[in-house]
Amino acid sequence: MKVLKLLFPAAILFLFISCFGISTNIVINQNGSGTISIEYRISNTLDSIGRLDGNQRWNTIPVGRADFERTVSRLNDIRLLSFNTREDANDVYFSLRLEFSSIQGLLSFMDAYGQMSIFNEVNNVKTLTFILNEGSDINNPSLEQLLSRISDGYEISYIINFPGEGRLSIKDRTGNIIAPLSNGRSASASFSLYDVLTSRSGLNLEFSWQ
Repeated sequence: MKVLKLLFPAAILFLFISCFGISTNIVINQNGSGTISIEYRISNTLDSIGRLDGNQRWNTIPVGRADFERTVSRLNDIRLLSFNTREDANDVYFSLRLEFSSIQGLLSFMDAYGQMSIFNEVNNVKTLTFILNEGSDINNPSLEQLLSRISDGYEISYIINFPGEGRLSIKDRTGNIIAPLSNGRSASASFSLYDVLTSRSGLNLEFSWQ
């Protein structure tokens, strides 16, 4: 399942997607450098599985500072600035901040597969696209009901602060705009995890600036 591959440089197991929420805030400078702040939470069950002896190699979602340090050490143009964690009765919360020296450094962290995020520049207009869901024609009410129940309360959100005036377009897989355009020095979008997972028309975030 290709949904949400861009969230971390590893594929996310379908069984755990429903226990996951994330907020991403990206600041882009004129020269392509910037910072990315991420806050995410996962269920205590998933975090516990990842920490059991012998399970580390199955844990596809980073759950500790060491996980991120290992990831960043393999990538160019990005470094970890800070990492914090806390937990409550149901979830474990993580917050981290990274610095990238180029857009490619940002993409290498967000999408190690190079399939779910795209950057291009035409006539000095730079466009960064995140593909949250490629869309599916599969109709499975039972699965959708299950996802509705176990993904309740989890959201995915993005904020990008541009170096100048920018624009956010939310599009389907065919390129049709499915939400009003947003313009300004920053743009944001937020979706319930259920809506992302069950999108049949596809869901792409297209951030553009000069």
